[in-house]
Amino acid sequence: MDVQQNARAASPTVESEDLNPYNIAQKQFDAAAVHVAELPDGLRNWLRGTTRLVKVEFPVECDDGTVRTFAGYRALHSRVRGPGKGGIRYHPDVNGDEVRALASWMTWKCAVADIPFGGAKGGIVCDPKKLSSNELRRITRRFVVELGDTIGPYSDIPAPDVNTTAETMAWIYDTYDMMHPGKNNLPVVTGKPVYLGGSLGRNEATARGCLFVTKRAIEEGAVPGLDSLEGATIVIQGYGNAGAISARLFTDAGARVIAVSDSTGGVLAEEGIDPDAALLHKKQTGSVVGMPGTKNITNAELLHVPCDVLIPAAFENQIRADNVDGVSTKVIAEAANGPTTPAADEALFARGIPVLPDILTNSGGVTVSYFEWVQNNENEHWGEDLVNDKLRHKMEAATDAVLDMQQEIRDRRKANVDLRTSAFALAIKRVARVAMNRGIWP
Repeated sequence: MDVQQNARAASPTVESEDLNPYNIAQKQFDAAAVHVAELPDGLRNWLRGTTRLVKVEFPVECDDGTVRTFAGYRALHSRVRGPGKGGIRYHPDVNGDEVRALASWMTWKCAVADIPFGGAKGGIVCDPKKLSSNELRRITRRFVVELGDTIGPYSDIPAPDVNTTAETMAWIYDTYDMMHPGKNNLPVVTGKPVYLGGSLGRNEATARGCLFVTKRAIEEGAVPGLDSLEGATIVIQGYGNAGAISARLFTDAGARVIAVSDSTGGVLAEEGIDPDAALLHKKQTGSVVGMPGTKNITNAELLHVPCDVLIPAAFENQIRADNVDGVSTKVIAEAANGPTTPAADEALFARGIPVLPDILTNSGGVTVSYFEWVQNNENEHWGEDLVNDKLRHKMEAATDAVLDMQQEIRDRRKANVDLRTSAFALAIKRVARVAMNRGIWP
């Protein structure tokens, strides 16, 4: 049972709220689009939709000789500002609406970060914990073959996501390269191993971007009651790649991580949790639960631990109408995609708790993916300090732009909106401007 399922199991009234991610993405778009004066109705309807959704089904021979049929999806939301860009996730709950929502969020994320990509997303319906490495490799290769030329270095570029890794990206690259010999195919996928054209700093990019955005928002006075990360208390839901690295980076920045969780539960220690010790315990036991010197708590309880910064780094729909009242933090920094529902957003905004939205806060991953793509195309390899410095500049500029958009909406439209609506409005404005400059083909 994953984090999302745990939270749902603990919430008997969750069915009363629409948790379909695509419906949520549409609602977020609609709330922001009214603040974009330059957006004609016809263009609004087009940007709201999905350019393409592909579903494929294919057989794979498993290690025991049996043949199983797997289903996979790839959604392309927009290529107005550049090639589609987005991860591939392996999870039993992958479905068409999820990947459509994630693809649209990626369009807005790239626009907020001001990088020349559009949005895409994909996934395979499977449980990687029950599959061997050889089986995952066969599934990946067959998926790429079935997608054919719907992906490509200048059309739709995959990347890692939930339960996929740099090794998975190497399989994708190799399969595509076999299908397109004689070309520089390295830019077809990002998040590759460094020795295979991957970028230094990519593995830490999502978490590092989250840190940069959070620090900048605090420095700009966007978080009432918090003027520095020094000594701030941090709670992290999800101790995978983004969550575990966030724990280390926020600790290095002077903050104190007091609670973390994974799919089986969480742990709490008011005096602080050593991020490396927590990661080692998880590697040795399969979970952070039971870490020496900590108190075991549930995932539901973790979201209600009083703290300065709450970082959801797991799945969608974690902070909802049925549990938002117990959230006790000064700011939420979304390292995951879609962790806060619209109803929860409204409740938090009414209480004066800012939410640093996913399309801003976790855009560090796609930003360094863009850096990797540039390096692959130019046959260059940048040093890690250069990558991190470029990332910092991008994240700080994006944070400033979202805060400026919030102020612009307040001044121009006399409307008090949250940071998510401001970020969406900024992104929609940027995409619409390019679409109108290009004109509608033919």
